[in-house]
Amino acid sequence: MRHGAATPALAAYTDLKVVRAMLGRASIVLTADTYVSVLPEAAHQAAQETAQLVLNAASALGRKLSA
Repeated sequence: MRHGAATPALAAYTDLKVVRAMLGRASIVLTADTYVSVLPEAAHQAAQETAQLVLNAASALGRKLSA
């Protein structure tokens, strides 16, 4: 039942601390290790957002990055 609660909450980008408390876990590490790994789409989204952050920073510095 915890997976059924944690997975949609994490897919909706609920903070890990909130999910940890919601599940009654003592450690955020256990929550992250157990439930985040089942969300490849979350990892993909994080990679896209990180890439955009780098591109925005390069643009702000007046530098052009090429693929």
